[in-house]
Amino acid sequence: MIPGSLGKGIAWMLLTVLVWAPMFPTAKRALPVVDAFALSSIRYLLGGAIFVVLVVAIEGRRALRFGDRIVPAIVLGLVGITGFNSFVWVGLTYARPEHAAIIMAIQTPLTALLVWVLRGQRPANFTVACIAVAIAGVLIVVTRGDPLGAIASLGKGDELFGDILVFCGALCWVAYTMGSGTFPGWSALRFTALTIIPGGVGLLAVNAAALGAGVALMPSPAAVASIAPQIVYFAVGTVVLGVLGFNASVKHLGPLNVMLMLNVIPVSVFAIEAALGRAFAPIELFGAAMVIGALVANNLYLRRR
Repeated sequence: MIPGSLGKGIAWMLLTVLVWAPMFPTAKRALPVVDAFALSSIRYLLGGAIFVVLVVAIEGRRALRFGDRIVPAIVLGLVGITGFNSFVWVGLTYARPEHAAIIMAIQTPLTALLVWVLRGQRPANFTVACIAVAIAGVLIVVTRGDPLGAIASLGKGDELFGDILVFCGALCWVAYTMGSGTFPGWSALRFTALTIIPGGVGLLAVNAAALGAGVALMPSPAAVASIAPQIVYFAVGTVVLGVLGFNASVKHLGPLNVMLMLNVIPVSVFAIEAALGRAFAPIELFGAAMVIGALVANNLYLRRR
């Protein structure tokens, strides 16, 4: 944690939680109107344009230059922005919002596993146990305690297919988060903007390919207008404020503190869905509690170390 930045970090993180918590429930209800490919492209076109204006206004035109970091910025943008949004938003077409939120919550153990695989840094035994419990909890949630039945229905366009796509998106965001530490000297605003630009271009390319393959539809102006408030929320809230707040929080608080506070989001999504009339099976709530409990326990353990 950067000394003296606790207040700023908490403020950024509270903003991030506030704007990201309603994202999955809102997206689930907007996707039947405008498909995942078009919705991702629209929100990042608007969000990217806002970021360019902010960077020029706050840091000047020179901050829009990639310099010798152009290749890693493009790669991270394609992985973190294009990959994350393509997988998660298409996955939400099938998956339940609360399932997507729980899957996204295990990014911390996924990061630990990725560091283990890529760098050979094995986590402590307690962390490995927490990872196992969290993954088991996710499996309980997404299969509702019936993994064989869920596997048997895989490939029929059901929720488990969407859950797998969301999991792939979570892996993309883990890579994006890990890569953010390789840009010393870049502000959170500059890093976010210069990865969103190539990521947004990638989303347009994916959308064009999906249209050409016949798996996506060009939305009508009337359809886009009918969800205009949601689009504004997605662009300004989840893209500009959410991504910027997340990156700023990591710089001020460190990844451990940020990941701990992100555990509020899946709890909030369950609460939002319950308020909207969603009924949960007891086994789903049990699995969600396993995930959140394991993540919190591991975070507290790492703090003591």
